[in-house]
Amino acid sequence: MQNIALEMNLSETAFLVPAEDGYNLRWFTPTKEVDLCGHATLASAHTLWETGALPSTQQARFHTRSGLLTADQSGDWIEMDFPADPPTPLAMHPDVERALGVAPLTVNKGRNYYLVEIASEHDVRALNPDFSLWPEAMTGCIVTSAAGSGEFDFVSRFFALGLGIREDPVTGSAHCQLAPYWSEKLGRSDMVGYQASARGGVVRVRLAGDRVVLSGQAVTVMRAELTS
Repeated sequence: MQNIALEMNLSETAFLVPAEDGYNLRWFTPTKEVDLCGHATLASAHTLWETGALPSTQQARFHTRSGLLTADQSGDWIEMDFPADPPTPLAMHPDVERALGVAPLTVNKGRNYYLVEIASEHDVRALNPDFSLWPEAMTGCIVTSAAGSGEFDFVSRFFALGLGIREDPVTGSAHCQLAPYWSEKLGRSDMVGYQASARGGVVRVRLAGDRVVLSGQAVTVMRAELTS
């Protein structure tokens, strides 16, 4: 699976195996297996329904290294139930500021990733990290700011040099941290985030206790067959 993920050279490649009451699901970057991945889970559910492997009215259930994850269709959106990952504050670290090239307002850390809030949506979009200065301990880093205006509550980008990914287009696992972080700051549980990568992507989030409901959309762009 790791070799196939390296060959695919995408941020994450998902692997599904039928199991009792659902599917076993694992995710691999080009260099490592990861504990949680949002958009590859979204793609997995979409593929099961589209190919008829699962009836469109049936919930997709995935057994993973992060426990049971579920996905349900809701109109044109897919709703996924993921574990929340509330980040805790850390002391400012000069290496973070040097690598990102901006002054953090706050630095926090969840189970696996750093979460750095900076001053403005413009700064998030304009960010150009110096990866030669990337701290070895900072496997993955979410950079975020409240949205200045429009339909979004917050914007973010996600860099994961330690996972073999410079920048991920859209990151569900990052929103497991962003949802509790911004819920506390903005005082509401339902929000809409925009991940401002080159491709970009909208993620609806709803904080529900120790869970986060993430909603996204998926389309099929390619079908292929692997040969031995």
